[in-house]
Amino acid sequence: MKIIIAGAGEVGFHLAKLLSFESQDITLIDNNKVNLEYADTHLDIRTVKGDATSIKVLNDAQIKGADLVVSVTSSETTNITICVLAKQLGANRTIARISNTEFIENKDELGFVKFGIDELISPESLAAKEIELLINQSAFNDTFQFDDGKLTMVGFKLSKNAPFVGKSVKEAASIFPKLHFIPIAIQRFGTQYTLIPRGDTQFREGDQVYFITTEDGVQELYKLTGKVKQEIKNVMILGGSKIGRHTAMVLSAAKFNVKLVEKDHDKAFELADEMSRVLVIKGDGRNVGLLEEENIHDMDAFIAVTGNSETNIMSCLVAKSKSVKKTISLVENMDYFQLSHSIGINTLINKKLLAANNIFRYVRKGEVVAMTKLNNMNAELLEFIVNHNSKVCNKKIADIDLPRSAIIGGVVRQGEGIIALGDFLIKEGDRVVVCSLPRSIHKVEKLFL
Repeated sequence: MKIIIAGAGEVGFHLAKLLSFESQDITLIDNNKVNLEYADTHLDIRTVKGDATSIKVLNDAQIKGADLVVSVTSSETTNITICVLAKQLGANRTIARISNTEFIENKDELGFVKFGIDELISPESLAAKEIELLINQSAFNDTFQFDDGKLTMVGFKLSKNAPFVGKSVKEAASIFPKLHFIPIAIQRFGTQYTLIPRGDTQFREGDQVYFITTEDGVQELYKLTGKVKQEIKNVMILGGSKIGRHTAMVLSAAKFNVKLVEKDHDKAFELADEMSRVLVIKGDGRNVGLLEEENIHDMDAFIAVTGNSETNIMSCLVAKSKSVKKTISLVENMDYFQLSHSIGINTLINKKLLAANNIFRYVRKGEVVAMTKLNNMNAELLEFIVNHNSKVCNKKIADIDLPRSAIIGGVVRQGEGIIALGDFLIKEGDRVVVCSLPRSIHKVEKLFL
């Protein structure tokens, strides 16, 4: 695919990096010479220096016939303008990064497609949504929903008292035959190796295991894995950033008791005026004395979303030392993901990765309606819609030539989530969720073309 990315900031660079690994034809446009030089020397891509709202610059980037144009500069209006121009100049599909979530909520009514913008994404909104889901599924350290929860991916570490430990997948299935979930990926304790489980794969203590489950299956997983669904009611948020603000609004609307700590005087008062249900505290969240004064030991969850990754991590560690059940930290450095569980933080989130995942589904072949990468694991989860020409259509799962490093986790049919086993017949219109290692993705895509 020929892909043009406008904006070589954090999101743009990370997206270009991921796409360059896929041998895509990438062009990166930015005004900032330093950002472009870094991208040019570190990635196998083409760079164009200039203002992406310039028709000349877009033509220099060979905009006509581009498969995808993604505008992820820091300016919302710039991104909208670039996408409108790109569509008029012959680009096939456009995606604009925006910060005003009202645009996403009312995109059909506002008719952005008519303007030439096919999709809107907000990294901040995606991060807030991820946090809300993690709070609702409090015992898990990673989660993702397909079709509004008809199927859900959950990830967690296996404790020694989990009944699966020491048993193979096949043995576990025979002991619990009526379960509504299936394991799709395992990372062995102390390694970076991702395994797609088969019947003879054994569960071990300390494994990070990902399951696909139905709405009923979530409760079953709580019971059978030794996890306890902790009742979360009191939440403290550190940082009045866009993510902090959006998260506070969402959680307070869902009847959580929310405290938000913001050190900037003017911003703290602005947030207090805007959110009547949230208790806004003006102060430095790095101050342990302040956190104790605000009864951090009574909090069920602590969410750190300041602009500084180290501050977020350290404050989460303080919260953990005060017996807070659930800690979530926003980080910019992807390398920190490997440290999260070893240092005691429940979950790390990264808005660059969330935005890239959201965009990636437009790069995949076949009709992909949802996609996510598993945190700190070398695997992707994709949801395909089956059409009448798909090679999987009218075939039983056991008869599909699926690579060994890929697995079908579930199917959504007519609004119902189904954990589909070998004798399940896939039909036109089904939404099939597949977990795959990178080396098998192209083979998987061909099955759904």
